[in-house]
Formats: sequence, structure tokens, C-alpha cells
Amino acid sequence: MPLVDDCELTLPAASWLPTDDRGIPSGRPSAVDGTPFDFRQPRMIGTTRLDHALTGLGRDRDGRAWAHLAASGDSEARIGLWAGQGYRWLQVFTGDSLKPSRRRKAVAIEPMTCPPNAFVTGDDLLVLEPGETVTHTWGIQAFHNGHRPGRP
Repeated sequence: MPLVDDCELTLPAASWLPTDDRGIPSGRPSAVDGTPFDFRQPRMIGTTRLDHALTGLGRDRDGRAWAHLAASGDSEARIGLWAGQGYRWLQVFTGDSLKPSRRRKAVAIEPMTCPPNAFVTGDDLLVLEPGETVTHTWGIQAFHNGHRPGRP
């Protein structure tokens, strides 16, 4: 089974959340500029280890933040995950902490309304009063022959 190292990833995030050696957030979001976490332009994952929350999401004209993943050398087909307005964070995981037979075999991208540890920090935490509700939407879409959102 191929590794994610050879996959092309695009993430619309301008900032990433630093963590300590246990994966617990250890500071404020930092700019992705010049870091291994800058996937605003499509590029190979390579050896980048991802188990991070990213924010500062760029959005299309419909308010969706799109992440894309494509197999190496396959510019014709890609998978897109979109997160609606209520999602301000993406948690991205390459599986480096899994047992060797499962390590780096897939990329998990989870839309999140708040960062990890939000119950402690209060950052972007949604607080609902009794009787209040909230609804957010996200989805997955396959693209073929180069067709992407907003493009014919």
C-alpha cells in the first residue's frame, strides 16, 4: 500500500496550532509561512508529520473552505473535503503515531468548530444555552479531469 508521502495536499489554512510532545496545544496559532505546514498551494506531503489543528481558513465564494488530496502523478483525479462557515479549524493527521503497518497510509482531515483543548482555553468554543441549537455542514466531493469547485 502506498504512503501519503507521495500524495499532493492542499489546505486553505494560514495558521497552525503548536503542540507539546504529548500533542496538547502549547501556544497561540502561528503563521504557516515558511513552515512544513504551509499547504496553501498544492504540494507533496513528503516527510511532513501532521497531527495538527490549522485555522485562518480561506474560503470560496460560497463560504466553503476546501482541502484537496490527490495521488502522486494523478492530476486528473482528486478528493475534496469542504467545511462550511461554522468550521474555523481543520485537524489533519498523517498517522505517524500508529503502529508501523498502519502508519502514513491515509490522511485524516476533520472539520472542527474549535481547536483542541478549547474546554480549557475557551478559544472558539461554542456555548449553547438550554433550548439553543447549532447546525454546521461539511462534505466530500470527488473531482475528475481537473474539474474543481468554481471551475468548469
